[in-house]
Amino acid sequence: MGYFNPIYRYGCERFCKDANAAGIDGVIIVDLPPEEETELTAHLNDLKLIRLIAPTSDYARLPVLCKSASGFVYYVSVAGVTGEKSADMGALQKQISHLRGFTKLPVAVGFGIRTPEQAAQVAKFSDAVVVGSALVDVLAISGEDAAIAFVKELAAAL
Repeated sequence: MGYFNPIYRYGCERFCKDANAAGIDGVIIVDLPPEEETELTAHLNDLKLIRLIAPTSDYARLPVLCKSASGFVYYVSVAGVTGEKSADMGALQKQISHLRGFTKLPVAVGFGIRTPEQAAQVAKFSDAVVVGSALVDVLAISGEDAAIAFVKELAAAL
């Protein structure tokens, strides 16, 4: 996950070649719109281009975003900075259901999922759940053993 400028400066062809050689499966490039992706997608080979879709994504834009996605679609469950808010499960379920009308790819949901209970709720209507900031917080505050225990709690909830 990153931004396009470092990839562009490195060279799209070189980046994709090196990423493939390193065993990278997919990339999330948060600031690369579909209209500007050709320079990168021409060199992806086996790399998947995973699209972020946010609750603020216009419904008219969803077909464009989903068309160029590969691997899976990563749905951002809350607007704003990751780790600061929790998702509204009812609204989120409706958004994911609507999104599925535009793609056959698996839908992963992340941002705003901080507890095993929330992960279990999201898993009922998504294909994958991403818990990032909460795990980083546990690791930073309580250490590796606590982080491992947290991951086990998440897994057990699913």
